[in-house]
Amino acid sequence: MSDQGKAPSEASTKRRNWADIGPRLASAAVLIALTATALYLGSYFFSGIVGAVYAGAYREWEGMVSRAPLTPAGMVLIGLIALSGLVYPLVGFLGSVVLVCIACAIALGMGREQFVWRAGGLILFGVLIAGAVSMRGDTMAGVLAGVYLGTVVWMTDSAAFFTGRQIGGEKLAPGISPSKTWSGALGGLALGTGAGLLVWTLLTDSPWWIGLLLSIAISILGQLGDLSESAVKRHFRIKDSGDLIPGHGGLMDRLDSLTFGIILIFVVGTLHGGFGSVAEGLLYW
Repeated sequence: MSDQGKAPSEASTKRRNWADIGPRLASAAVLIALTATALYLGSYFFSGIVGAVYAGAYREWEGMVSRAPLTPAGMVLIGLIALSGLVYPLVGFLGSVVLVCIACAIALGMGREQFVWRAGGLILFGVLIAGAVSMRGDTMAGVLAGVYLGTVVWMTDSAAFFTGRQIGGEKLAPGISPSKTWSGALGGLALGTGAGLLVWTLLTDSPWWIGLLLSIAISILGQLGDLSESAVKRHFRIKDSGDLIPGHGGLMDRLDSLTFGIILIFVVGTLHGGFGSVAEGLLYW
């Protein structure tokens, strides 16, 4: 008897569900290597990479908002975002702010209909560039802070992905992201927090409970960043922000979990250590 028309077996469903694991792991390895190299080298190399990456993310944002081919004015906006990262080591935060303000003025001239979304993206990515570059700074503390942030965020992402697929269960926010589950969220929180606390205790002599609280906050904020990007994509009725990264989608899809974590680290580090010592303010208590 033919099996055509029958529902696929549970085993075949699981095989399909894990079919993208190879590209995901390969892409993750490349991204981790690039991030580690940029963190270690610092200076203009790091700021240039950060600026270029978020300029690529804004390219996806521009396409999502305009729903049209990229225009020369859009290319200028992308270039200004990239430059806002590159000039940070040279002239500091003010130079990046000026470039983002110029970009917003150009966006206003591109039409009022999409201005709020364009300006929102420009400001967001400009803030993230400034936050990441100021966290790195010019000392080894910036490398350690980057390792700590990356560990919490990527372990949260990985655990949420694997736990959610393996266990499944009740949906976390079906109206925003139908694939996310409570089991994945809790698994991500557990591993992200545990890995972050381990790195914290290995890299610093600061009280463990501060590392625990920060790790919990970054893990939760990472998942909120993921959901926030999903909400924006749902608003514009797209599934992925792009297809640049095999197994992951676009740059925005890969960077969304870092968004609120970078902002938190910048705020905490600045309040505790001062604007010029963000990483030290984060790590040393």
